[in-house]
Amino acid sequence: QVQLVESGGGLVQPGGSLRLSCAASVRTFITYAVVWFRHAPRKERVFVAAINWSGSNKNYPDSVKGRFTISRDNAKNTVYLQMNSLKPEDTAVYYCAADRYYTYCPENMNYWGKGTLVTVSS
Repeated sequence: QVQLVESGGGLVQPGGSLRLSCAASVRTFITYAVVWFRHAPRKERVFVAAINWSGSNKNYPDSVKGRFTISRDNAKNTVYLQMNSLKPEDTAVYYCAADRYYTYCPENMNYWGKGTLVTVSS
């Protein structure tokens, strides 16, 4: 069983930056792909960044490409999401999820964190 804990959320002004962390409870996490999703009020949950087990493959939707960067430190069992140039529409609860397979589909992710709230507002 993999437990994931997100941290780093908070209130930030438009144009600001935040770095989210997703820490895993087990060493086998380094063999898992990890995806960040976000869920905004009255909207569907969507993927915002994905990374394979080694960090050699990363993907982003157009809405965040060039602003968000996903990375991982397998020595620390942690995946990060660096978010720059934040916009009010980035406001959401951000979740990390892990699975042995590289997929963006939330229904296919086996392990989830409880989320961290990001609010972008002046």
